[in-house]
Amino acid sequence: MIRKVEICGVNTNKLTVLSNEEKNELLKRIKNGDKSARQEFINGNLRLVLSVIQRFSNRGENPDDLFQVGCIGLIKAIDNFDLNQNVQFSTYAVPMIIGEVRRYLRDNNSIRVSRSIRDLAYKVLAIKEKYKKEQQREISIEEVSKILEVEPEEIAMCLDAIQTPASLQEPVYGDGTEKIFLMDQVKDKKNNEEYWTENITIAEAMKKLSTKEKNIMQKRFFEGRTQMEVADEIGISQAQVSRLEKSALDHIKRMYK
Repeated sequence: MIRKVEICGVNTNKLTVLSNEEKNELLKRIKNGDKSARQEFINGNLRLVLSVIQRFSNRGENPDDLFQVGCIGLIKAIDNFDLNQNVQFSTYAVPMIIGEVRRYLRDNNSIRVSRSIRDLAYKVLAIKEKYKKEQQREISIEEVSKILEVEPEEIAMCLDAIQTPASLQEPVYGDGTEKIFLMDQVKDKKNNEEYWTENITIAEAMKKLSTKEKNIMQKRFFEGRTQMEVADEIGISQAQVSRLEKSALDHIKRMYK
């Protein structure tokens, strides 16, 4: 998705990379109000923005939009970076860029969340970020609850509400030969009664499979196991499970054509 040569009018193949010495020198000039140094520093860190937004390539967002949002995070990092801290600029900037992109994704979520819930969630996130920076540990929901004087359940609910929904087509595992998608791990335990005729047909077909094929089909489609889980249980590779599963399905299809 974000592999094209040009993004937001910028040729990504020609992005400059600054050395640490050049960055430090430019940052000193920026702190003294040198606008040309500021622009040069931004241009010299666009590759950093590009590398960060590639983490969000599976969200279906326009890469140009993500790049622009990432640049905002970069500029905020430049404005807030402290030269006296013994830390590389990129180490400081990456979380800032990621945070800006995540805020953008939350605000543009296709599932609409009420303003009051979203505002509360942002307050919670701000407290969590500040606390972690100052105390070097995660703050608990109960501690946030006391600070904001809000019930812990309400805090948990508002944080869940702003999470980006996951696509059923999103890969959760891949070994180079086959990917396992989120939908492979979803199992519906309701409304089985309406499929009783199909279940009878499948049961008859299952009798004609080999013992190993039958075992795999049972675990995969009746117990909701992933191919990796089945492979671990019966002691074969995930690739073998995939081949046997495909063979069994082809066998069933041929019987009922």
